Amino acid sequence: MSLAKVIEVIAEGPTMEEAVENAVIDASKTVHNIKSVYVENMQGIVEGNSIAKYRVNVKVTFVLD
Repeated sequence: MSLAKVIEVIAEGPTMEEAVENAVIDASKTVHNIKSVYVENMQGIVEGNSIAKYRVNVKVTFVLD
């Protein structure tokens, strides 16, 4: 039987996809065995009447050793 844990991470990127990728990349620096991410919230950060970057709140699921 495996035991999994979920943490919440906020990340940014120039696109939604890259923001999610950045969440996984940054979380994997200290968390191992990441199995999935769930995008809970998405935001566009506006600067000068256009979207400058995207921010995502994701839940990262990983299996404990």
